[in-house]
Amino acid sequence: MLSISSKFRARVKLSDVPAYRIAQLAGIDPSTLSKLICGIATIKPNDPRVVRVGKVLGIPREECFITVEEEVI
Repeated sequence: MLSISSKFRARVKLSDVPAYRIAQLAGIDPSTLSKLICGIATIKPNDPRVVRVGKVLGIPREECFITVEEEVI
């Protein structure tokens, strides 16, 4: 199962830019960003919403995603 990486979550939460503005810059609704971070929204491999937010935050595509098994270890 695919999930958002801890690095992705931390960058959104610790950014000087408010989350709603990060979402706007990435071209997604702020509620969608919230759902992605909280694990409510379903994420597909190379999900373009996540990739666009990662680009705004300066995170490479491969560092935006992890599998649930990797996160548990």
